[in-house]
Amino acid sequence: MGKLGVAILGATGMVGQIYVQMLSRHPWFEIRAVTGNTSVGKTLAEAYRGRGHVPEKYAELEVLPSDPSRIDADLVFSCLPTKAAREVEPRFAEAGFPVVSDSSAHRYQPDVPLIIPEVNPEHLGLIETQRRQRRWDGFIVTTPNCTTVGFALPLKPLVDRYGVRYVNLVTMQSVSGAGFNGVSSMAIMSNIIPYIEGEEAKVADEPRKIMGTLQDGEVRPLDIVIDATCTRVPTLVGHLEVVQAELNREATVEEVAETLGGFIGLPQQLELPTAPRRPINVVQEEDRPQPRLDTDAGSIPGMTVTVGRIRRGRRPNTVIFVSLSNNLVRGAAGSAILTGELLHVTGWLR
Repeated sequence: MGKLGVAILGATGMVGQIYVQMLSRHPWFEIRAVTGNTSVGKTLAEAYRGRGHVPEKYAELEVLPSDPSRIDADLVFSCLPTKAAREVEPRFAEAGFPVVSDSSAHRYQPDVPLIIPEVNPEHLGLIETQRRQRRWDGFIVTTPNCTTVGFALPLKPLVDRYGVRYVNLVTMQSVSGAGFNGVSSMAIMSNIIPYIEGEEAKVADEPRKIMGTLQDGEVRPLDIVIDATCTRVPTLVGHLEVVQAELNREATVEEVAETLGGFIGLPQQLELPTAPRRPINVVQEEDRPQPRLDTDAGSIPGMTVTVGRIRRGRRPNTVIFVSLSNNLVRGAAGSAILTGELLHVTGWLR
């Protein structure tokens, strides 16, 4: 059986390069088309010059405009900027393409699945609602904000076992989360910026949809309150997050560590190619996780969320921990590719 052909919309940006690298060795997917904006007409190697490495097998791919009539693919991955994604992705879905997007453009629309494959694979059922309401042959599935993934994934087993009513979150987000041109060097070097526009609302709202209940063709959000403070720090890759969660019942540190470390989801059960054997890695060292040491932990580099410093808070039923995720892999391209694999094995790709 041959590989499925995929296209990458926005392949010349920072996250697009991660897609190309990961897909260059993928057992199921083969890149057939890449699109860009200012680099249209160039080869991928020319578009990447001075900004990254392109695998030799894709060096001569021509960068195309993001036009469905120019694309031949079984599956489309989109890492377009939000404004472009809002306009372009529906055109591809209307033209019959399955689209997996890591843009925020369509995440909050009620008929669009917002997926972390280990957390809510059943939400792919929204595709039927989306197709029926929009009369599309294709569809759009989204993946969360890069920061959301880093704490929503470890939050899931705690919600399932203990219930969680409140979360207070402080993030330390690397500069790569803002893209090549997102933060000037003069602004971030030897500095911390205690604000990221729009970020706190995303990480407060997205987990409620992700961990909500799919019923009668719609998602009923999880009843949880999340307060977030999001900061930009001068690290290159890896979002570090301090999570304080108020549980519905008491749990010891040992029980929480066991719950997190033992968690697996449907991708692990199905042994999907991009699924790490353990999606959550619990470390015992007092000074871990660290971006320099743990960002690429796990059997699939960059796909495991590392959790450490698990301890009880002073308020009743409160647990505190630090999580670290690779914002370019688990927080972007890797999650989308894993979602594509899940779509394939569950029969959504024709």
